[in-house]
Amino acid sequence: MRKLVVQQWVTVDNFAAEEDGGLSFVSGEPFSETDTSAFKANMMGMIDSVDTMILGANTYAQTKDYWPHAEEQGEYGKKLNNLGKFVASSTLDDAPWGEFDAATVTRDPAATIRELKEQDGKDIWLWGSLTLMRSLLDAGLVDEVRMLVCPVARGKGRPVFEDPRDLKLVEANGFDNGVALLRYEIARPS
Repeated sequence: MRKLVVQQWVTVDNFAAEEDGGLSFVSGEPFSETDTSAFKANMMGMIDSVDTMILGANTYAQTKDYWPHAEEQGEYGKKLNNLGKFVASSTLDDAPWGEFDAATVTRDPAATIRELKEQDGKDIWLWGSLTLMRSLLDAGLVDEVRMLVCPVARGKGRPVFEDPRDLKLVEANGFDNGVALLRYEIARPS
C-alpha cells in the first residue's frame, strides 16, 4: 500500500509558517545542476519515491506561479512539476500548473487519499498545507512526517502540531547547509 508522506519546512522552534503565513526561513534551495551535496541527494531521493503530490488551496496559491517556471531548481523542479497533483479546495474549480498537467481539484481529500493509497504507484507527498495535514492526521491517513528543520528560530508563527501526537523517529540527519532532516512515522494505537 502506498504511504502518505507529509513534508514540512520548520524552524527549530517548531513553526511551519510565520505569523503572516510566510516561509522566509526556508533554506537549502535552489538545487543547481552542479550541487552534489548530501542534502540535494536526500531531497532527490524523496522526490523519486513519490509520484503524486497533494496540496491545500493556500499552498497551491502560493506556489502555482513559481514552480512551473522554476528552471533554477534543475532536475528537482522538473520532477516536481511532472508529478500528478491534487489540490484540496472547496472553492476552486480548476488548478492549472503552467505548461504542465493541471492539478485535479478534490473536495474530499480524505476520500481521495484513501482511494490513491489503494492504487498501484509510488508514495503520495503532502507538501506543506498545515490545515490539510492536520485534517488528514485526524483521519488517520498520514504515515510519515518529514520535518526539514532550518537553522533559525522565529518565536511566533504557526506550529506544525497543535494536538498531542505520538511519533516514532526513523531518521535524523544533519546537512552542511544547516538543515536537519527528522523523519517520523505516526504511531498507531495498538
